[in-house]
Amino acid sequence: MQIPATPVDEEQRLASLHNSGLLESGVTERLDRLTRLAKRMFNVQAAMITLLDEDTLYLKSCDGYPRAETIPRKISFCGHAILHPEPLIVPDSAHDERFADNPLVIGDKPIRFYAGYPLRLPDGAVVGSFCLLDKEPRELSHADLDSLKDFATIVEDEFAVMSAATTDELTGLFNRRGFDSLATFAIYGARRRAEPLTLAWIDLDNFNEINDSWGRAEGDKALKAMASVMTASLREADLRVRYGSDEFAIVFSDTDEQGAWIAMQHLLEQVEAWNQTSGKAWKLHFSWGVSEFDHNGNSELSPWIKDAVQKMYAMKKPNNRVR
Repeated sequence: MQIPATPVDEEQRLASLHNSGLLESGVTERLDRLTRLAKRMFNVQAAMITLLDEDTLYLKSCDGYPRAETIPRKISFCGHAILHPEPLIVPDSAHDERFADNPLVIGDKPIRFYAGYPLRLPDGAVVGSFCLLDKEPRELSHADLDSLKDFATIVEDEFAVMSAATTDELTGLFNRRGFDSLATFAIYGARRRAEPLTLAWIDLDNFNEINDSWGRAEGDKALKAMASVMTASLREADLRVRYGSDEFAIVFSDTDEQGAWIAMQHLLEQVEAWNQTSGKAWKLHFSWGVSEFDHNGNSELSPWIKDAVQKMYAMKKPNNRVR
């Protein structure tokens, strides 16, 4: 059996998947209609929409296969399908050296035929596949391949809509809804991997002054500027959020409070650099606080947010602001 290789952009791919919220968004009837239609149209045993995280293949939607079942990524067909832009077609797995002794081929419910079209998020990250399975060997015609691509394109459009629902339209960061779902996922993942997780809370100190003195359009530019500097200064794996009017949040993955403090100092420096070159009459100033998640406590977000906010207000002093 050939274990799937790791994509060259794996870190960014996983960050995009986790930030999309797709792993937590639950069952979607629109996607289920697509897999039901595909199963009938191609006359196959099963049709699926899959997502692959670090170790596991998840069934986002399926017809003809147990939805609750998860599959180790190392034995999955989709783990191979995400490695190339073209679809992966396996006419007969029993005669394919990559899969002939795969547990999914020699098990009680053998997969003899597989066709998987890679699925991309709006940022280009390949996160899973739209796939067809059958217990008997078979071939796909050119027309079938075109139809499979059409199904994948529709799913990608759905993914874009689902991701947009958790995105702040002005800044492009995740919004409060995105934060609530993705921070919960981050907590779960950090606990599972026994890794630290730290939340930073940010408040723009002079936002109302910008709106009052230069107008709302300039206030919007200030928010977008803050979001842009955050995006450029932080890691792809860090969750960046516009939580409210002038409130922002960052969830630092695999980072303790000391590490988050260092990252925030870097953000301070980058905002100061932006102020020096922006040409704006106003400047960005912000206060912040960081709070490491207590894995020995409960998994609720509200106490964690409250602690970070309290620490932010405690730091609302001139020497803690960008000048």
